[in-house]
Amino acid sequence: MNMFRTAAVTAATAVLTVASLSAATAAPAPTPAPAPKFLAAKELPASQTPWTASKVKEGVADDFCTEKIAPKSSSTYRTFRTELDTGAHQTVTVAATGAKAKALVGKLRSSVEDCLGKLKKEYPGLKGTSRYQGKVSVEEGAYVYSIDTADPKSGSDDIRLYSVGRDGRTVTVVGWGRLGDLDGVPLKGFKKTTRTAVAKLR
Repeated sequence: MNMFRTAAVTAATAVLTVASLSAATAAPAPTPAPAPKFLAAKELPASQTPWTASKVKEGVADDFCTEKIAPKSSSTYRTFRTELDTGAHQTVTVAATGAKAKALVGKLRSSVEDCLGKLKKEYPGLKGTSRYQGKVSVEEGAYVYSIDTADPKSGSDDIRLYSVGRDGRTVTVVGWGRLGDLDGVPLKGFKKTTRTAVAKLR
């Protein structure tokens, strides 16, 4: 009798296990969160020649001021270029929480603010000016900066614009650069691009 009872219990357990596995298999998989939307080439500041955009790639954009701040494992990026000496990039990072995203914004802003000093150490003799160009009111906010540099040795001038913005736990950095100085730079257009970039994060 004990043998039959044991066999019956074992069979019943096997049936329950199979049923549980079947139920687990049949359960619908959770819907993944939608990937953040990136800027399109046409949303960059106006240029004398059209912008072209790369595919979105894993990691962070190659940039002296910001590339070592955002974690590569939770970031994606896209680069843009024109036929002239003008280029841009956008990196998007999805943090684990809104608090971590806010902290990342602070680190990125500090990195941009300190970047001219790092450039001068890297390139002795370099001259330049770094300016905070104001806040863009979109979602949790975005912050715009300019870095204007001149190298007396090579005689080249470069101007870079940066913006750092956040929507919830998603952070974006947009960088823009070309040969020349701050005069004639499309700052108004860059702020519009920044607003679009942050608004598209969800």
